Amino acid sequence: MALIKFKIVTPEKIVIEEEVYQITLPVLGGAVTILPHHIPYIGALSAGEIIFRKEPNGREMSLATSGGFVEFHNNTLLLLADTAERAEDIDVTRAEEARKRAEALKQERLTMDDEEYARTAAMIEKEMIRVRVARKHHSKRNISLDN
Repeated sequence: MALIKFKIVTPEKIVIEEEVYQITLPVLGGAVTILPHHIPYIGALSAGEIIFRKEPNGREMSLATSGGFVEFHNNTLLLLADTAERAEDIDVTRAEEARKRAEALKQERLTMDDEEYARTAAMIEKEMIRVRVARKHHSKRNISLDN
C-alpha cells in the first residue's frame, strides 16, 4: 500500500512527521483531500481542522491549525503552519478561556485600527477552531469535559 510522507513544521517545532494514507486539509476556498499519487499541489492552508488516517479504514486523527502553506509532490506532503496542535493535546478549558479573552478584547477596543482588528479576529478564530477540534476529539472517545 502506498503511503504519504507527512510533515508539519511550525516556527517552534516539527509537530508531526510520519507516513499516512490520507489527509484532508482546510485550504482557501474549502478543503482538499490528498491520497497517495495525488497530482502535485501547492496552496494556502486556512485556519481549521486537519484530519488524517494512517490506513484506509483506520482511525481519524485531528490537528487544529491557524493557517500556513501546503506543498505536495512525489507522495510527500509538507505543511509550513503558523500553528498546529494535535486534538488530544488541546486543553479545552484553556482554549475556551483564551477565546473569551479575545472576544472581550474585541469588545473593549471599539476604535481598533485594521491591523489590530485583523489580529484579534485571527486570535478568536484560532481559539474557536482549537475548542471545536478538541471537543470533537473528546466526544469521539466518550471523554467527559466536565470536571
